[in-house]
Amino acid sequence: MNLRGFVRLFTHLQVLPVLENGEETTLVGGQAVMEGVMMRSPRSYCVAVRRPDGQIITEESPLPRLSDRYPLFKLPVLRGLGTLGHAMWLGMKALKFSADCAIGDVTGKQRDGKSESGSWKMGLNIALSFSFMIVLYKFVPLYLATLLGRHFHSVSSRLAINIMDGTLRIAIFLGFMFLLSRLREMHRVFEYHGAEHRVVFNFESGRSVNVANAQSFVTWHPRCGTSFLVVILIIAMACYALLPFDSFWAKFAARIALLPVIVGVSYEVIRFAAKRRRGLMAVLTRPGLWLQRVTTQTPSDSQTEVAIYALERAMELERAQGGELVIA
Repeated sequence: MNLRGFVRLFTHLQVLPVLENGEETTLVGGQAVMEGVMMRSPRSYCVAVRRPDGQIITEESPLPRLSDRYPLFKLPVLRGLGTLGHAMWLGMKALKFSADCAIGDVTGKQRDGKSESGSWKMGLNIALSFSFMIVLYKFVPLYLATLLGRHFHSVSSRLAINIMDGTLRIAIFLGFMFLLSRLREMHRVFEYHGAEHRVVFNFESGRSVNVANAQSFVTWHPRCGTSFLVVILIIAMACYALLPFDSFWAKFAARIALLPVIVGVSYEVIRFAAKRRRGLMAVLTRPGLWLQRVTTQTPSDSQTEVAIYALERAMELERAQGGELVIA
């Protein structure tokens, strides 16, 4: 992987949380990758990527559920942390495969998930991406809120600084997503994101899954990782506002330490709200649906075809394992 490929992968990793479905259920979900789509069923997944010559190549494999292997992750809060962690791991694996395809390291059909680009470079990219996110979404908004508190008496209290920190974090996130959406390559990823959502809607409708039917649906979906991330931002803002610390570094450390707890609690809120789709769920998912006007774009027929191919391969592997699917 050359420097250009390294930078491309780094950029794509910044939007991975808003592209990932992040569920461990009996439903079908997916994720957009470079020039392709990853579709997952309960116990299988398939990444389909279209190469410049028009060929669609895949990586597909059974996908054991994390909670089946480790019963600890069936417990409340922990199940959210485990589910999101497993989804992010799979998302990075799918993104790496698509990156390998984009730079020509993979040809033909690949079934075992063992492409040969430098794993250490992927690890370095993940470490840099995680550090960048901590700085951008934890350090920068808290630092700016603290500066404002020092210069303006109206926002100098502990509560006011914490609320200002949360407001700035949301503003930075929205601004960063908008800027990324202006990049040509990321715009194409968001088109594949829209294709993934339309194909999932098509599948859930019970109608025959084909390009014409899929293209009749909207591109924003309530189970998208974008909605989950917005819920995390809102809950984090509420939790951080109550922290009993005045020291900048104590606040910063607490924000990092509480992140796993906030992720787990947010997952439980989403699960609870999902049982009340016409009430709480509608309220919680509406900001995420609005944001998906940025993170999803109208796909071409060719892009939708790739998403359908990924779904068909994942479903074929699911049927071979005797998996049960429930349309929600």
